Amino acid sequence: MALGAQRRSVLGLVVRQAVLLVGAGVGIGVLAALAVSRLLVSLLVDFASYDPLTFTCVSALMRAVALVACYIPAYRAARVDPMVALRHE
Repeated sequence: MALGAQRRSVLGLVVRQAVLLVGAGVGIGVLAALAVSRLLVSLLVDFASYDPLTFTCVSALMRAVALVACYIPAYRAARVDPMVALRHE
């Protein structure tokens, strides 16, 4: 922002990078959960190995929480005056 970037573009850049990381993390988490659930089927009785509704809801909830967790600090950082931030350094 000190070099002329708009607040909206800085906020979009930070949130976009966070969404990419969250998407990769949720994808890896779903794959790991599928693998672990197959293991649990062999150990437990009456355990569904794959419930698409649960996987969809949990991954959507995780994405929403991560988006809010990334957006709030990025929004607050984008509101800081660049000259105040540079003087602090």
